[in-house]
Amino acid sequence: MTAVQPRPSVAPVGTAPAPGSRQTGIAGAGDSPKSWNVAEGSRDLLGAAEILPEDERQRLIEIDDYLQEHITHQSLEFWNREEFPRHWLQGLGELGLGRIQTDGTSRLFKGLVYAAVGRAETSLCALVGIHNELIVGMIDRLGSEEQRAEWLPRLEVFDAIGSFALTEPDHGSDVAGGLATTARREGDEWVIDGAKRWIGAGTIADVVLTWARDVEDGVIKAFLIRSELPGFSASKIENKVGLRIMQNANIEFDGVRVAEADRLPGGDGFDKANELLLDSRAWVGWQAVGLAHAALDDARAYSLSRQQFEKPLAKFQLVQQQIADIAGNATAAMGMMIQMARLQDDGRLKMAQAAMAKATATRLTRAAVALNRDLHGGNGLVTEPGHLASKLWADAEIIFTYEGTYSINSLIVGRALTGVSAFV
Repeated sequence: MTAVQPRPSVAPVGTAPAPGSRQTGIAGAGDSPKSWNVAEGSRDLLGAAEILPEDERQRLIEIDDYLQEHITHQSLEFWNREEFPRHWLQGLGELGLGRIQTDGTSRLFKGLVYAAVGRAETSLCALVGIHNELIVGMIDRLGSEEQRAEWLPRLEVFDAIGSFALTEPDHGSDVAGGLATTARREGDEWVIDGAKRWIGAGTIADVVLTWARDVEDGVIKAFLIRSELPGFSASKIENKVGLRIMQNANIEFDGVRVAEADRLPGGDGFDKANELLLDSRAWVGWQAVGLAHAALDDARAYSLSRQQFEKPLAKFQLVQQQIADIAGNATAAMGMMIQMARLQDDGRLKMAQAAMAKATATRLTRAAVALNRDLHGGNGLVTEPGHLASKLWADAEIIFTYEGTYSINSLIVGRALTGVSAFV
């Protein structure tokens, strides 16, 4: 196995990066940046971490340090192989990343953690976000006492993995009205039939939170389906262009018998799913913030280390323009997400605001990673040790599309602004 060499760390403008050195991304971790031309400033240009209380800020620093040391420069080989490295989970569990939805921390802290994970590895941020927002959070809010007692202790330390099964082969954007997976009550059991597609972590999950339509009353209901049950099968979706570490799956339910005790009592009706999807769309906004900052890291480091015409790329005006635009996009997305966190903490975040945040942050990030890929020239066309630009670019295409496509989220915003629905 070829070892992945770390990218040069970011050094002050005008100086060559020190090979093998690394600086933390969180303001307040040792030094107070005096200007943007130091490494600290490229991570948190708005000083967002300074808003956090001291205990949350120190915990964020610890998480960011761990991710940069153990994940960032080790992920490319797994990305190229479309493989999820399960050994990552123990460290994430020890950092408390399986319970940030239930540990009482602020929404800004949660968002900055998602951004830190996204900056280290976008696929890992997808797993951590889905696990917290749509599995741990939903069981905590909508599950029974028995369900919480059985699943949360394991899920919160990544001893168990959950996945969220809503999207279907023939129903993506229209899944609310078109959901075809069925649930038929037989005594103290439910019989589940149907199929799901694009289910994150579906092939490695211990429990799959599945939405199915009750054939008797037509109401969509949520079930905790154990992956070892007869009739359950999951197959990995191969050859994705991005988010390749995340194990997306096609799932089949062929007469799967689920106990009534595994139906979420608070999960009847699609409005319950929508409440969770609101928060998950905001989470993807933070994922985009992290990915944009990864592009900024990559562009700045490469421009300082790559020599052309006997000087570093950073000495060229057009290259500095690209880096400035990447930084502007990353910072604009972060500023918007900071306000989304305030609205979430106040209980005032609306679906149109979450949709706007997700659509806008992913659009800005998509532009940022494209600039970074262009800055790398031919080296931006390969995924090999030391060259991550095309990986970042490909991952941005995925987050631009999932958790509601850019177009669908734009229509949600447009409907809220005009009072007119243009979906059909």
